[in-house]
Amino acid sequence: MNIVLNNGSETPLYKQIYEQLRSQIIKGELEGSYCLPPIRSVALELRVSVITVKKAWEELEREGLIYTVTGRGCFVAPHKEPELADRRFELAEAELRAALERAVSLGLSDSEIRALLEKLLG
Repeated sequence: MNIVLNNGSETPLYKQIYEQLRSQIIKGELEGSYCLPPIRSVALELRVSVITVKKAWEELEREGLIYTVTGRGCFVAPHKEPELADRRFELAEAELRAALERAVSLGLSDSEIRALLEKLLG
């Protein structure tokens, strides 16, 4: 588990934690049944409040990516590869949609956006 926070970002800290862990789970870097470190330990290591980490954990649990066992901790929920592939696709689609909206807001035409994608795809 690797989390790097950017205090200068407009994205709230809990959301940065959530997004990075979600990405690691969806990519398969954190496998099912992996025991996440205690919330207090993560908060201390990242120098954030316990509430910040707890909120990220709650978002992950709400999404079904982790589960809690009372008295034992939080664990990565087991997922089958097709399910992870679907989630990776959904995540990529959301990020591309946001980038597309940004490109349109900058005044790029459809043909300019296509040309840019072709250039990036190499």
